[in-house]
Amino acid sequence: MTKATSGSLPADLALTDPLGVARLLIRQPSVSPDPGESQHLLGAMLERLGFTVTHLPFGEGAERTPNLFARLGEGAPHICYAGHTDVVPAGNEADWTHPPFAADVVDGVLYGRGACDMKGGIAACVAAIARRVQSGVGKGSISLLITGDEEGPATYGTQKVLEWMAVQGQIPDYCLVGEPTNPQTLGEMVKVGRRGSLNARIVVEGTQGHVAYPHRADNPVHRLLAVLAVLRAAPLDHGSEYFEPSSLQVTSLDVGNTATNLIPARAEARLNIRFNDLHTGAALGGWIKTVCAQHAPRAQVEISISGESFFAPPGAEMAVLQEAITSVTGLSPKLDTGGGTSDARFIARYCPVAEFGLVGASIHKVDEHAAVADMEKLTRIYEAFLKGVGV
Repeated sequence: MTKATSGSLPADLALTDPLGVARLLIRQPSVSPDPGESQHLLGAMLERLGFTVTHLPFGEGAERTPNLFARLGEGAPHICYAGHTDVVPAGNEADWTHPPFAADVVDGVLYGRGACDMKGGIAACVAAIARRVQSGVGKGSISLLITGDEEGPATYGTQKVLEWMAVQGQIPDYCLVGEPTNPQTLGEMVKVGRRGSLNARIVVEGTQGHVAYPHRADNPVHRLLAVLAVLRAAPLDHGSEYFEPSSLQVTSLDVGNTATNLIPARAEARLNIRFNDLHTGAALGGWIKTVCAQHAPRAQVEISISGESFFAPPGAEMAVLQEAITSVTGLSPKLDTGGGTSDARFIARYCPVAEFGLVGASIHKVDEHAAVADMEKLTRIYEAFLKGVGV
């Protein structure tokens, strides 16, 4: 645990301008797990605004993960903004129309890895806070929880910071995650929950033999197909009040057999289940193991659960957020629980949480981008939200 002491900022950087902040952050490559200088620069920005900034690296060796917690004020309500500075690899940079870490602005669009996922969102948050500081913050307090491991295993990131926050008495009253939640248009969607995610690896051992003498062998492929047929036979559910139906997808089926006349000795499958609030990861894992025991008693089953489903019932803070979105965009946002997982799954264990950020149509793609106008609108939404909740 170290206080922020490094990170030099351009003297002419206006923290009230989300575009300038975003361009500076994008120009610091921070491809997970390499932290780059993004968090130190962000820490310096927050210190300039009066925050107490603490760097919280967790993990050792190659797993060392940079994290940052910063807080301004001590009063209630305590509103936290959560996000991440790490980005996915750019891939073949020659495929990009604009260099991934140049932060070019062309025709009102900011290009770069992290423009919308999610350095652009962090920049809007910083700019909103800077504007609140200029106008005079309310009685409450603001904090930021920023990790460098959202795009990676997420082992030593947000989870560990939350544990530290709990010990330090820093758990907020409400948390807003700045992930790019809008599919096409800023203001159309707020995430109020997420499905859980389970991964399973099933290995079936058999007895190798000649295809002409099947009675002398035990074909593991047939057993594995029987298992998968049962798992896929019927829908897991038909959805719930706030969630779409759960989905089981077979992601890999491997035998590694190059011969046409050989019954293999081993077959392996991998699958993923995105599940709603009608299930738990443990119950689904138990179901998979039961099916395997019935149709492939010698199967080895490995289950990993990256997160349970969660739902944050809309409350007073959500009403303020919706009002802020509508006042800036003119849209009434849909409350949604679809899509993949996010670090909100960890935060939901500690306090109410919602997710709202930029348009996410280009995340993880070549020429990732964000409209400059959207960044300004998002800044105004965050500013209105903070003011509306009394911060």
